[in-house]
Order: sequence, then C-alpha cells, then structure tokens
Amino acid sequence: MPLGAFPTMNGSVDEVLNRPYEECGVVGIWGAADAAAMTALGLHALQHRGQEAAGIVSHDDERFYQHKGLGLVGDVFSDARVIGALKGHSAIGHNRYATTGATLLRNVQPLYADFEFGGLAVAHNGNLTNAATLRQALVKRGCLFQSTTDTEVFVHLIAISLYATVLDRLIDAAKQVKGAYSVVALTPTDLIGLRDPLGVRPLILGRFSEGGWMLASETCALDIVGAEYVRDIEPGELVVINGDGVRSLKPFADPHPRFCVFEYIYFARPDSILEGHSVYEARKQIGVELARESGVEADVVVPVPDSGVPSAMGFAVASGIPFEMGIIRNHYVGRTFIEPTDQIRNLGVRMKHSANRPALEGKRVVLVDDSIVRGTTSRKIVDMVRAAGATEVHMRISSPPTKHPCFYGIDTPEESQLLAATHTLEQMAEAIGVDSLAFISFDGLYRALGHRGREEANGRYCDACFTGDYPIELVDKEGKLVA
Repeated sequence: MPLGAFPTMNGSVDEVLNRPYEECGVVGIWGAADAAAMTALGLHALQHRGQEAAGIVSHDDERFYQHKGLGLVGDVFSDARVIGALKGHSAIGHNRYATTGATLLRNVQPLYADFEFGGLAVAHNGNLTNAATLRQALVKRGCLFQSTTDTEVFVHLIAISLYATVLDRLIDAAKQVKGAYSVVALTPTDLIGLRDPLGVRPLILGRFSEGGWMLASETCALDIVGAEYVRDIEPGELVVINGDGVRSLKPFADPHPRFCVFEYIYFARPDSILEGHSVYEARKQIGVELARESGVEADVVVPVPDSGVPSAMGFAVASGIPFEMGIIRNHYVGRTFIEPTDQIRNLGVRMKHSANRPALEGKRVVLVDDSIVRGTTSRKIVDMVRAAGATEVHMRISSPPTKHPCFYGIDTPEESQLLAATHTLEQMAEAIGVDSLAFISFDGLYRALGHRGREEANGRYCDACFTGDYPIELVDKEGKLVA
C-alpha cells in the first residue's frame, strides 16, 4: 500500500488560481540498475510540472511493484525503504497536476491493470478532449472505472480492443482518443513511449552510457541522472524499448507538429532543450524582442521570479537598463498552517515574493513577467513594488495576451475569468495598477524562437490560449460533456 502524504501547494490559494499550471511530467527507464531510484530523481527534476501527487511502477522480470502518494516527490519517496521495494531494471513515473479528475489517491498515476496478455502500467501528460464522450460509451459497454482521470480511458480502450498484441491494442486506443498526450507505458517486456499526432506535449529520448534508455518530458530529467539526450520523440511516433534497443513505429498518417509554445514561455525548466531550442535562450531572446517593441525610460529592470528572470535579462541587455533582483522569491513556501481566511489569502503573495526595497526605492521600474491570467497576483506584486518606494511601474509580459482557456493539459480559467478576454490593454493596465503595460507581439515571440515572424511560424505551434485557434477537436466541450 502506498504511504500517503498530505497534498502540497506552493503559494496561497489565490495565487494558485491566478497562474497557469501544467498537468504533469512523465519518466520512463529501461535497462538501468535502480530504475525506480533513477525514475524518482527524474521526477524531482520535473517537479515544476506537477506538485499534487507522484507515483512509480517498476518491474523486475517477474512482477510489478508500485507506490503512489499525494504531495511532492520528496514527500512520497522520502523513505529509502519505499524506493528499495520498487525492484527491477525498468520503471515509469508520473508527477501530477490535476486538469481532469480530482486530487485523490485513486487518480494518482501511473495506472496499473492486469490484462490477458499480462500487466500494463500507463501514465500520460496532457488532456484528452473526448475523454468524457469515450467514458460515457465505455460505461454503457459495462466498463467499470476506478478513477476520474482521463488516463483510465486508455486502459479500458486497450482492454476491449480486439487486437492480439499490447502494441496493436495501444495503437488502437490512441487512434480513438483526441487531444494532446505524451504517454509512457510499461509491460513485462517493453517500455513504450507515444506522442500525439500533433506533438503538443513534449517527450524526450535519452540513453545511459552504460546501456539502458530513458523517456522524459524534458531534458532536465536526463541531466539529473546523467543520461545523454538522443532526440525528441516525433509527433505521432510510438517507440518500443527493450533488450533489442529502440524500435520506432509511425501509426498515424500525416502527423502535423503543433508544439505548445507556452512550454518555451513558462512551463519548461529554463535548463531544458525542447524541439532543438534552449528554453533559457528562447526566454532571453523574447526579452530582447520585448524591449525592442515596447521599450520605456526606466531605471531598473526587475523580473517576477522565477519564470520572468531570463526574459528580464534579455530586456535589460537590449534596453541598456540595469537588471536588478527587486523581488525575492521564497522557495520554501508550502501549504500554510494558518486557517485560510480572506485576510490570509490577501497576504499570500508576500509569502512567496518579497520586495527588495534598496533595488526599488525611488526608481522607475520595468517589471517583466511571463503572463497575466486573472490579474489578481499581478496587482498584488505591483502594489508591493510601489509600497517599496518605486516611483513608476511599467509591466512587460513575455507572452501575447492570454484570451482563451487551454483544453490540452494546462489548467487555465474559463474565458470569462481571463483578464485579457474581458479588458482592453488600457483597462488591464488600470486593473493591475501600472503606468504602462505591453505584451510581446506574435511576430516578436516567433522571431525569438528562430523564425522570421508569425507568418513563417504559422501552423508549427499550438498557441490557442492566445488566438483561440484550437488545432484538436474539442469533442467534450462541443458536446457539453465534462470529465
């Protein structure tokens, strides 16, 4: 039985509601000693992708072992005996941030099931846009669901498939689902990785110098265990890893890449490389473009840490304005033990961010942040900077305005709750209390990613949260079904 831990949420309730959140991170290990321990380390590196729960399933050529819990990786796998009990040379792991299904132990991945062909563990990053529709049909067929997560739809589709092999069944299931997903699966003989035909969510292949292979959501997970980056799993590609090496299958006709551009802006760790781009360099270059487009006379450039730091550095270099850490982030904020009254919620931003008064007092400040969602957190940060003595506050945002919700694995509010969807630029500036406000343009964003502008990059990325152009059919939304 897993040793449960209390769920941990960084920041106040109010702040959590005012940031976009990624659903999860996945890791898979094949042919490595202490595979479960390596998986746990990989999950540590991917902790930013999900902080609600973590789980690992391993296999030792005889049987499967699993452990799951609510909370951070360090909480769930803090006992060496837990890792020691996860035997085997192969394992998969998952960090969860819930976009489909509540934060309950039964929803923690990987999900494991016994089939006629043997055991199978599955974990995925992303969101299925027809999960509710499929679930309704599966329940009518007599399938019994044990969780509310859309990952279990994969499990039941595999179970009822008429194909003989687990690979053919998984492909059969993948052709029935719609949405954004990167899947890792473990059988007694294989580690499997699968990416949706549009490649919205990332999945990386790595290799250990002494042999063995690794799958992960980001390259930072490879770095922590000393695995070498080999390549990105391609959109619509399925890889099978076993003692014979890596076999690639292309079950989808005409895959068309639409990688999530917000991975570069916010979600991925800055030391990761995604689709051939350094996330750190991309964010710095976004700051350069932002300064070229919306420069302003000021005394200091101040990032809203942590995701705003590289863009603020680029802005400072391009503008010639000194860079200062005018806001200090407390990295050790956990769930408050204080009863969350309205007053405590209003003070919550100060638990995570503190003003560095000497860097702000009497200064004209350019604040650089990655996005504005509801705007409440931005307002509190601006008020904090003004209270520290800033004479002017100009906010610059390293993404276009977020006007539409995401249905592909990012937890964002409904459109009516997005500030940019209901306010003009001038109204937004007034709402958050700044002297001026500007967002990166689409041309600037895509120039920062190595394209000549939006026209050249058009169709290469998913930017639906900015444009409302959803590249994958929203079956459940259009059918008024919810998972």
